Amino acid sequence: MKKTILLTISLFSISLIQAQERAITTAVPFLSVTADARAAGMGDMGVATSSDAFSQQWNPAKYAFAVDKQGVSVSYTPYLTGLANDISLGQLTYYNKISDRSAFAGSLRYFGFGDIELRQNASDANPPVVSPNEFAFDGSYSLKLSEKFSMAVGARYIRSNLKVSTGTEDATAANSFAIDVAGFYQSEEIAYSRFNGRWRAGFNIQNLGPKISYDNDELSSNFMPANLKLGAGFDFILDDYNKLGLTVEANKLLVPTPKVGYNNGAYNGNDMNGDGVVDDADFDLATEEYRRTSWVSGVFKSLGDAPDGFSEELKEVVYSAGAEYSYQDSFAMRLGYHHENISKSGLRYFTLGAGFKYTTVKIDVSYLFSASNIPNPLENTLRFSLTFNFGDKYEEY
Repeated sequence: MKKTILLTISLFSISLIQAQERAITTAVPFLSVTADARAAGMGDMGVATSSDAFSQQWNPAKYAFAVDKQGVSVSYTPYLTGLANDISLGQLTYYNKISDRSAFAGSLRYFGFGDIELRQNASDANPPVVSPNEFAFDGSYSLKLSEKFSMAVGARYIRSNLKVSTGTEDATAANSFAIDVAGFYQSEEIAYSRFNGRWRAGFNIQNLGPKISYDNDELSSNFMPANLKLGAGFDFILDDYNKLGLTVEANKLLVPTPKVGYNNGAYNGNDMNGDGVVDDADFDLATEEYRRTSWVSGVFKSLGDAPDGFSEELKEVVYSAGAEYSYQDSFAMRLGYHHENISKSGLRYFTLGAGFKYTTVKIDVSYLFSASNIPNPLENTLRFSLTFNFGDKYEEY
């Protein structure tokens, strides 16, 4: 399907960010989109859930606790289905446990905007067609530091090919890299009076890396979606066949909060140039100052720079809660809820999911229901994931 580039890029940005007064925006937001259907079915979370083949996006430290020696997963997510039928996110992941204590993994994530017609006017008979896309390739290594705790490091290469040649400018893609540092805790199976249980907890500091720019210009560069994920959960092991896992997660962007914005079309900020008038010129100066902030400085500033203080910092935290019931590890049902503050993005939604496993093959699906008036790019969309596990089995202690 073909469509105009302006409409596609504009709707993509609006659906992810929303035009809030001090919403935090970043480059390559596709890195933050949930690719696998298991995590999507639990409210878009995965930093503290049990290990699976999709752990690369959420918490690669979980691979050290994987039960299967090797795994390959493929995920497909249609995007903005209300606008077009050829915008999608795909991901391929592979992991391998080197030993009972360590593992490595790699993944390729690809976001395609489909075919876009570049029209000067509606009467153009044969307009040129481009296919903007973005992808990320990453790898990780995880190691158990004890029987209950593991850590992992990851590295990521990102390429964003969204710039369109105009004849006077080239269409060079933007490139950057990032690193992750993650940890995961999983207790032994504990016997309680009516059931057994297992505690889980995890963290992941993601996408720490230089800002990305299409023009090699500091003032046109954008922050990477660096973020901190924290989560905890508990597995109710009811018997040999039935298990219920409950998990909560919090996520915060490690990106500075813009100090200014527009409110009902009027500039809302300070007198930056000291001329006694608060206007658009001050907005330009404030924006320039923001863009000159380095990514390292931005990470530390993000922890306490909100203009309204700690209360606004809390509004920047995204919360998720999810539940997963599994029977004989062959069938699973999932529920989840995702909450973002209305003053930042306002995305709130419920999710449903299911998983089916036969021998070494597992299929996961998920569906999203919006719980706010703000359009969600994944609303009424089915997401699919396919996993193949093979090799020796490792026992959970």
